[in-house]
Amino acid sequence: MGKANLKVRLLEHTPNPEKLVAMAARLCYSPAQIDDLAANVAQSDQQAFVKKLLDMGHYSAIEHVSFTFGIEGVSRSLLAQLTRHRIASFSVQSQRYVGETREHNARGTFEYIIPETIEKLGPQAVAEFAAQMAQIQTWYDGWVAKLGGGRSAYEDARFVLPNAAETKIVVTMNARELRHFFNLRCCRRAQWEIRRLAEQMLHLAKEVAPVLFADAGPPCLAGPCPEGQLSCGQREAVRRRYGVT
Repeated sequence: MGKANLKVRLLEHTPNPEKLVAMAARLCYSPAQIDDLAANVAQSDQQAFVKKLLDMGHYSAIEHVSFTFGIEGVSRSLLAQLTRHRIASFSVQSQRYVGETREHNARGTFEYIIPETIEKLGPQAVAEFAAQMAQIQTWYDGWVAKLGGGRSAYEDARFVLPNAAETKIVVTMNARELRHFFNLRCCRRAQWEIRRLAEQMLHLAKEVAPVLFADAGPPCLAGPCPEGQLSCGQREAVRRRYGVT
């Protein structure tokens, strides 16, 4: 079976992200020269200042900090959602140039994502879904052969591949956009796959910039749920999960 599993890695990030944010923000309020300002910031702990900035809503300074993630084991359906976040850079494994024929996949079919709702139906439903993916693999291989094989064939044979097909992505966002992304996609009303991705990305971001992302997550962490009648109704459980009391 070609079932793929989610894997998220923080590939790179701006060094000393919170110090850089502090320096950019202090420049707004200080007559000091750049060199003097940088030296002063480097000599003291800037965490309290960065927290104050976030509390004030002074978010322009955090745009100077960026994070680049490598993502595997996500569906083309997720890709469509992720690229709606416009202030970001994306590199995606191409179905035009990377073949998905049976010979390219050690497990017999292209990698794919099984929706968790189908998994909850049990082994028989999972087997049925896997059989459908295997059938699509046969159709894909058939079109590659009819179109002459190789890269020139992949371009149009890919049209039969499903939204479930796995893809790999490199995505870069600045800290302000990441906080916005977490605000939308960590919410329980977000689609399950992108929510799972957002939660892993948030965990990794917090490890290197704990102050910048201390309060990041769904909007109910900071106040009432903005979804109104569409709320999941589990605000307190969500807040406990994120350690907010």
